[in-house]
Amino acid sequence: MFGELGFGGIFALSIPPFFNVERGFYKSSASVYLAAAIVTAVGLGCLALRGGAPEGPSAGALSVGAGLWMLVILSLAGYLYTLWTENGLLRARFYLASLSLGLVAVIAAVMILMPRGFGVVGAVTYALTAVTSSLVLGLTSCAMLFGHWYLIDLEMPVDYIRSFVRILGMVLIADLVALGLAVALPLLAGGPGGAAVHELFRAHLGLLAVRIILGPIATIILVWMCWQTLKIPQTMAATGLLYIAIMSVIVGEMLGRFILFRTAVPL
Repeated sequence: MFGELGFGGIFALSIPPFFNVERGFYKSSASVYLAAAIVTAVGLGCLALRGGAPEGPSAGALSVGAGLWMLVILSLAGYLYTLWTENGLLRARFYLASLSLGLVAVIAAVMILMPRGFGVVGAVTYALTAVTSSLVLGLTSCAMLFGHWYLIDLEMPVDYIRSFVRILGMVLIADLVALGLAVALPLLAGGPGGAAVHELFRAHLGLLAVRIILGPIATIILVWMCWQTLKIPQTMAATGLLYIAIMSVIVGEMLGRFILFRTAVPL
């Protein structure tokens, strides 16, 4: 989940106009997402050193995942360095490298967890839910961090945070669709993936309901409230709502990881 936060946050940094926003926002936010990437690389590396598990990811696969996140760390550290310089070309290249490598690393990390036999359908659902979860985590956290900069720059247009909220709303809907596909496609395809979904419905239906309600649905309601608040406009109240949205997103994602490890369904 830390890796998904890192990649999603890197994406979210592209939303506000760079030359119209205090550069301190990018420095502090990129540092948060760099820390998330470091946690992911260290975690995968420690698991690789332990040698993997008999029925889980191999040490080699975990090492590859850790290596990919090391590349993300290096490129993101380079981007962070350029924020103290005026080298726009180098900054753009480091940012693009961080975004591209982050996408590859997120998908690779989740593929490590996919059981054998899930096939192409399983790979699609694992990758799709990983990307939408990343965007939800990154956009919600980055929007919350951005809201604080209205205390520093009192003249900053409210349209900037509205862009965050609008895109976040669209991503939350896409996340709901991805979660639906993660259940529906394996059922249609059958095999081990279909059996995993049947096990989910048999033994964890209540947990699935809580994951949907306390995750994307609760967050969509909070984002709608945030959008209405910005019509006043009241940026600090909207930032407070985004704090609550962060909690609902984290609860939903943690429940999704619990379901993943219990049933192998990527929710």
